[in-house]
This record gives sequence, C-alpha cells and structure tokens, in this order.
Amino acid sequence: MAEALAARLEEDGHVALAGARKALADVLDSVITDELSIEDRLNAEVRQMLKAHEQEIERGHADYQKMFTMLKHKLVRERGIIL
Repeated sequence: MAEALAARLEEDGHVALAGARKALADVLDSVITDELSIEDRLNAEVRQMLKAHEQEIERGHADYQKMFTMLKHKLVRERGIIL
C-alpha cells in the first residue's frame, strides 16, 4: 500500500523526490502502521486502567464493557484522537 501511495503522490505531482521512491514508501509504511496501531494501544491502555477497578467489576458493581467504552471515549476526547 505504501509503495502504491508513494508512486501516486509522485505521479500526481504532490511530491518531488530527490532520492529513491523506496525511501518515501518506507516512511509512509511506518506512518500507516503507526496510525493503524493507535486504537490498539489505546485499548491496551484502557484495559490497564480498568485493572484498578477489577474487584468492583468482579463483584458486579460495575459493568466492564460500559466502563471500557466510557473511559475510551474520554481519552479520545481529551487527546483529540480520531479513530
């Protein structure tokens, strides 16, 4: 995907490459991978944060899925993340 995007950007005149297209494709690949992993990292962070409430959840005083969703939305708003 990154290689095709690099080619398209160059062909459409959006970038003028001073070096090899492969270098641009490598950077694009890294950026795309990082963007796709944002939600995964956020989910892991929310799960870690909810471990502090594990006992309440196990006793039925809190709904894990509801707390997960609320906390995730809160972090998304606070950090200006676009999912």
